[in-house]
Amino acid sequence: MVVLLGVGRADTEAHADMLARKIAALRLFPDANEIPNLSLIDTGYSALVVSQFTLLGDTRKGNRPSYVDAAAPELAEQLYERFNEALRGIIGSDRVATGRFRTMMDVAFVNEGPFTLLVESKV
Repeated sequence: MVVLLGVGRADTEAHADMLARKIAALRLFPDANEIPNLSLIDTGYSALVVSQFTLLGDTRKGNRPSYVDAAAPELAEQLYERFNEALRGIIGSDRVATGRFRTMMDVAFVNEGPFTLLVESKV
């Protein structure tokens, strides 16, 4: 699973923990009957977590996205790491890979299946 994680300025450690639990338990993977009934927990699959502040871009006005709702880098990094540690605690440390925070990266992946979801934290 590829997780593009955006951290908002109002997010907290409770949000990071809740999102890790939710992501780990989402039933997105097919069972023996090809029905999406299995989660990361059930399958033993891994997750790649990449920090992505641009998910918080507001494009409602003008042509340049506004990032006023994105967390400051210090908070964003803290909560990104908190999410990763929480997810590792749920599915195993060997099953969570990460990008490098505040680094330009080329990330390529194949989206296999019907799921591309926006999961928001509301604690």
